[in-house]
Amino acid sequence: MGNSKLYKGSLSTIILKLLSETEKMYGYEITQKVKILSYGELTITEGALYPALHKLEAEGFLEVEVFKVDNRFRKYYKLTEKGATETTSKLEELNDYIKTMQALMSPSFNLQ
Repeated sequence: MGNSKLYKGSLSTIILKLLSETEKMYGYEITQKVKILSYGELTITEGALYPALHKLEAEGFLEVEVFKVDNRFRKYYKLTEKGATETTSKLEELNDYIKTMQALMSPSFNLQ
């Protein structure tokens, strides 16, 4: 699957889902978790991740906490209440999309 363009439309959903399962995460941690969970099939670049995080924050779905770690400041992202609601909505939407695609790709699907 590599860096397929298919997953890019799902990046916000991926981020929201990961954050729904943990209290908070920082950017690099998100990229590594996706890599692990996808068995190396998906790689999220910083160039894709941070604009998505900033957009989710601007929409009120995430809040940021800054902590000093090893003489550096690290931004941790966590879901807001609005973000938790959005996560549920996005996951339902993605599930419906997957079901539709599976029906379309089914060997019994026939256009005649």
